[in-house]
This record gives sequence, structure tokens and C-alpha cells, in this order.
Amino acid sequence: SPPARSPSRQGFLYTAPIREQGNIYKPNNKMMADELSEKAVRDVHTKEIDLVNRDPKHLNDDVVKIDFEDVIAEPEGTHSFDGIWKASFTTFTVTKYWFYRLLSAIFGIPMALIWGIYFAILSFLHIWAVVPCIRSYLIEIQCISRVYSICIHTFCDPLFEAIGKMFSSIRATVRKEI
Repeated sequence: SPPARSPSRQGFLYTAPIREQGNIYKPNNKMMADELSEKAVRDVHTKEIDLVNRDPKHLNDDVVKIDFEDVIAEPEGTHSFDGIWKASFTTFTVTKYWFYRLLSAIFGIPMALIWGIYFAILSFLHIWAVVPCIRSYLIEIQCISRVYSICIHTFCDPLFEAIGKMFSSIRATVRKEI
């Protein structure tokens, strides 16, 4: 729909468009709210993955980034034949590449299943056991804290005030005698 113009803004060429449906975080109509919540639920499970950058958070930058030069190196004065060096490089690189692919093809899905189950259990325990226990403890300790505070203020405060008043009249002077 075209941007709405108020009578006071008729002289301006560009006006800010006014959304009829409201803020995307607080939609005005129920249809838009339902559509947004449905889309949010759908996007969590069907989000597209990046097949080019498979480590967007750089979890394994310093751990498994091993190249031929990181493992095999010939110092100055000790060089093999150039053909052997090239063949070794190719063998290492291709073997590492295909063996990783073979291992991930065989064990990738079972390991993903195991890690999925593990993190589901971890999330379940955290949501349904750990946080409620901590919250319950904090609620209970708050009650005990109030009782403790009342006891301290009732019994200890007068005692310490009396001791403070007794010692407040003591004056100490330091003299240096030569």
C-alpha cells in the first residue's frame, strides 16, 4: 500500500511509510502474530546450512587445521627428490581428504545421533532439573536469610553497640621519647 500522508506532511516529497500491521515484534493483528510465530518455529528446524563455510563460529581453527607442511618438513641441506616430495604431498593430502570423508560417511550420522541425544539430555536436565533446583534453593535461602538477618539485628546489633560505646571513651595517645 502507498505510504500514508498526513495533512501536515503534504508538502514533503518523501514520507516514512506507516505499517498497517504494527511492529514486527508486537504485531497489531492476530493473523500476523500467528504467521510470525509459525514462521519462527518452522525456521528453527529447517534453516539452511552453509555448505561452503562449515565452521562459521571457528570452533576448529586451531585444532584440526593440519596441512602437509605442519607434519612433514625437510630442512635445508636435506631434501629428497622433487618427484618424491610432490608424490608425498599429493598422497598425504588426498589420503587425509578421502579418509576423513570415509570416516564421516561411516560414523558421521551415528555420532550426530549420539551428540544430538547427549545435548538433548543436557538441555532437558538443565531446563527441568538444574534451573528449578537453583530457583527453589534461592527461594528457600531467602526465607532463611530474612530470619538470620532478624536474629543478627535483634541480638548482635545491641551487643556491638554497647561494646562500641564502652570502647569509644578510651583515648590513646602516642608519645615519642628521646
